[in-house]
Amino acid sequence: MGEERRTDAQHPAARLWHITLSVAGPAAPLQDVRSGLERLANDHPFLLTSRYARDHAEIRYWEEARDLHDAAAVALRLWGEHRRSAQLPPWEIVGLEVIGRETYHQRVAEGYGPPPAAPVGVHPF
Repeated sequence: MGEERRTDAQHPAARLWHITLSVAGPAAPLQDVRSGLERLANDHPFLLTSRYARDHAEIRYWEEARDLHDAAAVALRLWGEHRRSAQLPPWEIVGLEVIGRETYHQRVAEGYGPPPAAPVGVHPF
């Protein structure tokens, strides 16, 4: 049988969180950065979009998690856990924003949210 989703106070239902993860480090060849981000996106189809330059990148995606703490914990592990398999540059996380779905849509509607995630994929800054 499928697992039931509990929504009581001890087990709140999962919610959607918009994640923006920023990483930076020593300059790397642009093609290597792009290829690594494309491998990460292929391995993890939840990846909405990423932008990159020789010495930094930004990854944006939606994460389903119980609360902000869980969503942030997953996001903070993303780069390090997949650095080797996706052949990502040895950069460090320099920024993290985690906002709820409602806040994301409110920001976009008011015109001061993050730039739209379209086109989906890996793009230079």
